[in-house]
Amino acid sequence: MARSRQYGDSDPIETQEWFDALVSVAENESPERARQLLGWLVGQAPQFGIQIDRLNTPYLNTVPREKEPLMPGDPNLEWRLRSLIRWNALAIVMRANQNNDDELGGHIATFASSATLYDVGFNHFFRAPNDEQLGDLIYYQGHSAPGIYARSFLEGRLSEEQLSRYRREVGGGGLPSYPHPWLMPDYWQFPTVSMGLGPIMSIYQANVMKYLINRELLPDQGRKVWAFLGDGEMDEPESLGAIALAGREKLDNLIFVINCNLQRLDGPVRGNGKIIQELESVFRGAGWKVIKVVWGKKWDPLLARDDTGALKQRMLEAVDGEYQAFKNQGGAYTREKFFGKYPELAELVKDMSDDEIASLDRGGHDPFKVYAAYAEAMAAKGQPVVILAKTIKGYATGAGEAANKTHQMKMLDVDSLRMFRDRFDMPFSDDQLKDLPFFRPPADSPEMKYLHERRQKLGGYLPQRRTEGTALPVPTLDQLSTITTGSERPISTTMALVRLMGVLLKMDGLGRRIVPIVPDEARTFGMEGMFRQLGIYSNVGQLYEPEDHAQLMYYREDVKGQILEEGINEAGAMSAWIACATSYSIHNQPLVPFYLFYSMFGFQRIGDLAWAAGDSRARGFLVGATSGRTTLNGEGLQHEDGHSHVLSATVPNCVSYDPTYSYEVAVIVQDGLRRMFGEQEDVYYYLTTLNENYPHPPMPVGCEEGIRRGLYKFQPAKRGKGPEVQLMGGGAILREVEGAVALLAAVGVRAAVWSAPSFTELRREGLDVERWNTLHPDEKPRSAWVTDQLTGSKGPIIAASDYMKVHADQIRAFIPDGRAYRVLGTDGFGRSDSRKQLRRHFEVDSAHVAYVALAALHASGDIALDALLAAREQWGIDPEQAHSATA
Repeated sequence: MARSRQYGDSDPIETQEWFDALVSVAENESPERARQLLGWLVGQAPQFGIQIDRLNTPYLNTVPREKEPLMPGDPNLEWRLRSLIRWNALAIVMRANQNNDDELGGHIATFASSATLYDVGFNHFFRAPNDEQLGDLIYYQGHSAPGIYARSFLEGRLSEEQLSRYRREVGGGGLPSYPHPWLMPDYWQFPTVSMGLGPIMSIYQANVMKYLINRELLPDQGRKVWAFLGDGEMDEPESLGAIALAGREKLDNLIFVINCNLQRLDGPVRGNGKIIQELESVFRGAGWKVIKVVWGKKWDPLLARDDTGALKQRMLEAVDGEYQAFKNQGGAYTREKFFGKYPELAELVKDMSDDEIASLDRGGHDPFKVYAAYAEAMAAKGQPVVILAKTIKGYATGAGEAANKTHQMKMLDVDSLRMFRDRFDMPFSDDQLKDLPFFRPPADSPEMKYLHERRQKLGGYLPQRRTEGTALPVPTLDQLSTITTGSERPISTTMALVRLMGVLLKMDGLGRRIVPIVPDEARTFGMEGMFRQLGIYSNVGQLYEPEDHAQLMYYREDVKGQILEEGINEAGAMSAWIACATSYSIHNQPLVPFYLFYSMFGFQRIGDLAWAAGDSRARGFLVGATSGRTTLNGEGLQHEDGHSHVLSATVPNCVSYDPTYSYEVAVIVQDGLRRMFGEQEDVYYYLTTLNENYPHPPMPVGCEEGIRRGLYKFQPAKRGKGPEVQLMGGGAILREVEGAVALLAAVGVRAAVWSAPSFTELRREGLDVERWNTLHPDEKPRSAWVTDQLTGSKGPIIAASDYMKVHADQIRAFIPDGRAYRVLGTDGFGRSDSRKQLRRHFEVDSAHVAYVALAALHASGDIALDALLAAREQWGIDPEQAHSATA
């Protein structure tokens, strides 16, 4: 019977008896029975005033030495390949920084700590997509990118010229600093360097994979989602915010590998604690299987001789700040400070030299220990897995090893560089070192043959990304006629969109691909009718009878449900949307996700994910419902959105629209389907929709192109005498603009009305035209759409929206003939009140639109001051009203 050794145990005989009993049950009955008994004991403990509040195991490897599987392959050749990759990764960064004037930066220390973690995966576990399999998905830790490039260089997938242009992308042929699908569309799959986004996106990626399998859109090939993360990164709210979902959904296709090098940018992650133990508690409590890889094989003999338990005790009690000092200060320091605390430990290492003590390795640098952990993770069923691998930041970099400043290290001093060369057996002389040469052995060398052999067994090379998916059938506008013909019954544009989705859901070849996503607001958006029709996805179906089961639109969960209902979790819902919006590439299964949310809680709350969606080449629809600063009456400051279009405009491939009428919604969605799923264009769409009900006219003849491009004439000015103005509006405020026509007519002013569904798209096209003209002075100038449309019209132009003034102001440069251009908008914090009062407060109601039009006419000399002042009085405009932007 094995002995239980607890240092300082007051009754070791009793402890051994308890331990023997546990071993007997586990060996003679089953481990499951032992687990049941332990669970029962823990559950009974509070009756006796015993509080069990820890979810930790000892500070040891989860897979014991005697249960480690034999690692296949040739460990010597793998060490050699790992050494080559380490060298080339180092050279990539150092060569990029040889010119001090450029200050290109880069990271050495992260990959130095994680090279073994990746190497074991590439050699034995990571499957590539090919004709037979879809392959595993890997979220690489962003700062480790040089190491991934270095491996691809050995494989012949990247050239020396490309490596020499690391962080030199202008002009083409360079390599981006981090994983960016936008910049390397056939290589990187996921953008991960924005801390915290990799963890949450990988969780929802794994969940969407299960969703597709359960809906029978994907075969179950046992694929895994691997996410390589940093221990410092786990402080980001997004990193841990969704781990409960992974546990609840039993995502056994998900493996987190957390590189616990104990070091973040400025210093220790938990200098006064133990990050591995902390994360173990958190993940274990969330239902994950936790595998710790703390110690390398050189510790095994010491642990085997730890008869008193003193070594395990010291391992547990030393904090991470101490462990960093042990590695940084060397063997003599470690002998004194670590082993010298207890006489039993000093005795344990008395025959070891200081160099031997210094060489005691951490588990994340031992390929055999890492392989054992990965094999254990692959065998897990019914749980996601997290591997906590202890490493050294800046491993083998000499002076930079485990130093507080190691994250910022971009160059090695000469002595450290020589040490690195010698440690990894690089064939360079001291004179050659100054050139930082890359090195790739001959194609027929044992290392290169082994490298390609291992990858061929796993299906091919990684990273790689599919750039196109299967095209989907795109409906014509005639097929959307129930939407384009309008509605005499008052409805909102949100309801028009939901009706449009209903039409799309019934279309052959497209309906199954529609994925409605809501963050616990389906009833708000009028989507509860989809509950019964489509079902809400649940990996276990519905284990209860809902309280509203007798109703027509009861709450129905289904293992084949089509709706993703993500709860009150905007970041999670957005991550699910990204997974669906990239499914055309990741799974070769195009999906058309519609994510509906309160517009205020879209780009403002999840802006970093929206940017990552652009980088990911996502395709789908984001719908900011209840949009605008004045439409969500009663909700007030935190809920009223007057700037989401300003924020969406910052994402280069996000196409944004603010429609007013149902036919505009139909044209925009149909065009989005054409561009994204017919023509395979890497854009995504943002639509804002309203909760305000009003009648919708049928689509005017010939307006489709104007809707798509962002501007069309909605209503011409009436013929007659008197001055004329051009009134422009979008979204909620277009109807206020329409209302201003009658007010102006009453004072003898004629007004044309222009619908502007997208000031953003008008500006982008205008800037493109402006640039082309600047660079082609010898050719006939082009003109912007907005310029063409307004050329020939008369009078000043007044633009109003339910967004900040800068939104409509962005097309000022493209107004023709130097015409007066006045902008109204909703700058400032929101308020709780009625729509009427809010629009008066923000000065975007019909009266203010009409008054500003008169003010512009007065400035041009077309109306008298008396007429302007009389209108101000008649329309109740208070010139002393507090400014909404500061009030």
